[in-house]
Amino acid sequence: MPTSQQEPHPKPENLTAPSTLRRLVLTGFMGAGKSTIGRQLASRLGWEFLDLDTHLENRTGAAIPELFSRHGERHFRRLESTALASALGRSNVVLALGGGTPEELTNRLLIEQTPDTLAVFLDAPFATLFDRCMLQAIDRPVLADAAAAALRFAHRRPFYTRLSRLVVDTSALTPEETTEAILTQLKLAPLHQLPASR
Repeated sequence: MPTSQQEPHPKPENLTAPSTLRRLVLTGFMGAGKSTIGRQLASRLGWEFLDLDTHLENRTGAAIPELFSRHGERHFRRLESTALASALGRSNVVLALGGGTPEELTNRLLIEQTPDTLAVFLDAPFATLFDRCMLQAIDRPVLADAAAAALRFAHRRPFYTRLSRLVVDTSALTPEETTEAILTQLKLAPLHQLPASR
């Protein structure tokens, strides 16, 4: 009687990114999961993960709040744009943007005009994002005034949408499911078939 070979349990599949893709840029508000999902995507693709805020802090030797208080927002945004240009110079990287990065036209143009780059908007309603941030128990001064934070989200959301060629509603998804949704989209639709930035 022939013996049946037991198949091994499937492992998470390591994927090869489309040949036309060198950078994934994740955008969205606080609580969207940019860092968590970015690390998972980088791991699955065998790429580097880079958080823009961390990259900026490493370049300047100062924490983000310190840069804001020492130089003001205008100078901070210039430093951020320089750090973004540096980050976009890398290949095979998943880059998580700061929540305010897409507000600056310079930053949007940098991303849009860097070849082989796909921006992904991790979307969810403000209430969902706010609750996620509260559960993380991280001190986020911007959320101290919920009404003001909601207005900030409403102001930024069109920039996230305009920048991104792929939008994923994460409100009912775990980080793992969001990662899978992005990877599935990349497998189904090569970069040139995705809609252009809005």
